[in-house]
Amino acid sequence: MSLDASIRLTLGPLDLDMELTIEEGEVVALLGPNGAGKTTLLRAVAGLVPFRSGHVRLDGRVLEDTATGQYLPTERRPIGFVFQDYLLFPHLSVLDNVAFGLRSRGTPRREAAEKAGEWLERVGLKPYARAKPAELSGGQRQRVALVRALAPDPRLLLLDEPLAALDVTTRAEVRRDLKRHLASFRGIRLLVTHDPLEAVALADRLIVMEKGHLVQTGTPAEVTERPRSQYVADLVGVNLLQGEADHGIVRLPGGPVVSVAAAESGEVFAVIHPRAVALHRTHPEGSPRNVWQGRASNIELMGNRVRVRIDGEVPLVAEVTPGALKELDLIEGEVVWLSFKSTDVGVYPA
Repeated sequence: MSLDASIRLTLGPLDLDMELTIEEGEVVALLGPNGAGKTTLLRAVAGLVPFRSGHVRLDGRVLEDTATGQYLPTERRPIGFVFQDYLLFPHLSVLDNVAFGLRSRGTPRREAAEKAGEWLERVGLKPYARAKPAELSGGQRQRVALVRALAPDPRLLLLDEPLAALDVTTRAEVRRDLKRHLASFRGIRLLVTHDPLEAVALADRLIVMEKGHLVQTGTPAEVTERPRSQYVADLVGVNLLQGEADHGIVRLPGGPVVSVAAAESGEVFAVIHPRAVALHRTHPEGSPRNVWQGRASNIELMGNRVRVRIDGEVPLVAEVTPGALKELDLIEGEVVWLSFKSTDVGVYPA
């Protein structure tokens, strides 16, 4: 039992070409920058956006196939969809909102109301059954949207930025609730997010998209430990370089050379954690193999750490304590030296 989709379409500047396979029981998160095509892909799977070529199959059943002309209308697909802004009907009660999906699939009114009430009971919203969406908090509206999608017992649950409309305080609480509800759903789950914390907390597997194309896929640990694009590296907060490896060095485009502990020959990625990058006001002494001069272009306090972006021959980000920054007496725009050990560089094939 799985979702198998291959979708190619052009929508304005977006040229989307993606293939997806998701097994039953998986929670998969689609990650990518704005404009990557995440929401468009989700809507194409649901039948809400036409595509140029490809197919969507669910549990072996063809929902859409451009080669054969088969197309199952959205309302007949066994899919639940939680939209980013929830799209609750403002004129309907909470109970009627949840019952809507059941009623649209032919469930008699009384049976639909009973099932909707059971779902509201399950998420702690039974006392709000007669309320209108405008009377609910953001977290409550999110739960109503979720159970409205789940009530018809879909095989595939699609969630588009399900927590984006919530404030920071509410988001953490609702994320825990959402994780629990997703775990209890037996079908296939695919969610869109741009928040790496949300993706790691909710998903078993990540799919990273950029400009309509697959960049990387794997478990959260695999993606965060071995990023394959600058976007992913920025998401997880590490430095990512790409170059040609040869006998303990990685030669970067333009000529700079990074010393590494070990690397096979060929095109590779090199990852350096910002905490491994030391800063100095003068040329450092000692054993570091990698030393460059640069200029501190940005200094940003993040909790109990300070991230310093250094522009130079090899632009990197260093992460130090506020105390270390004070000792350096460093301000933006000043020249600084950076260093890191060859053993602190992670290397893997590009």
